[in-house]
Amino acid sequence: MSKEKNVLVAGANGTTGRIIIDLLKESKNYQPIAMVRKQEQKDHFEKENVMTVMADLEEDLDHAVKNADKVIFAAGSKGKNVIGVDQEGAKKLTDAAKKAGTGKFVMLSSMGADNPSISDELQDYLKAKQNADNYLKASGLEYSIVRPGSLTDDGASGKIQLKEKFENQGSISRADVAKTLVEVLDDDVRKNQVFEILSGETPIEKAVRL
Repeated sequence: MSKEKNVLVAGANGTTGRIIIDLLKESKNYQPIAMVRKQEQKDHFEKENVMTVMADLEEDLDHAVKNADKVIFAAGSKGKNVIGVDQEGAKKLTDAAKKAGTGKFVMLSSMGADNPSISDELQDYLKAKQNADNYLKASGLEYSIVRPGSLTDDGASGKIQLKEKFENQGSISRADVAKTLVEVLDDDVRKNQVFEILSGETPIEKAVRL
């Protein structure tokens, strides 16, 4: 029996983060470590028997990755602090993971991060995501960078379409994004690849392995 690997989830208390935690709890291969900023969030996850670590993406993160075998970055400032959290926070976590010798780093990015000028209102956010993605790619860590279309709160369909680059815009449920992030934790799935996802017809397990 292989030992379950610990996956640190940055942004565990967000809508997508909580779905990721639940998926990891159900998984036979992984155990979640919820990275949270507030005591009441820590209490919430500990009540659910989830390992937690208190850490702030704007502070030192070395302690946060100590017991982590892999990392999922699903944090976001919702536009409030795109440089501090979405960009520099992601870079800080990348550095800490590298220093700790952590395995694969799965980054939740966004469609448009390859070309931030496509959107006036989201340009700052997309630029921050682009910088964070490029930093991870250059870090030497194994990675998968997942760029979903616009996020909805629809239920999980378990199906997506996946391409390196879509011509069209589109949307996808947070639940299907969360499932995709968990599926690409496997070392040999989409290793060192950047790809986009939208809602579609292909089961997620299959889509990421095609």
